[in-house]
Amino acid sequence: MTTDPKWRDAVQTDAERLQQAERDRPGLLRQTLYLGTLGLVFVLPLIAATYAGHWIDQRLPGYSVRGTLSGIFIGLALGAINVYLLTRERKP
Repeated sequence: MTTDPKWRDAVQTDAERLQQAERDRPGLLRQTLYLGTLGLVFVLPLIAATYAGHWIDQRLPGYSVRGTLSGIFIGLALGAINVYLLTRERKP
């Protein structure tokens, strides 16, 4: 029984593609680290800006929560920008 060389080459190419896709697939640890990094790049600017706003509130009389609220909104914006840039960078 002889096989068509074109068919054999097509099957061989498909098998190689499947093997390469299996090697390139990210593992559980890699995905977990990526999600952890996304969380950190979102939360750290939020915490830093909120702390800075609270510090400003303590230093200036009459600004009870304006600095803290401003810090929260600035931190949210910066965190969202960081997450966007990181996810855009990772796309193939």
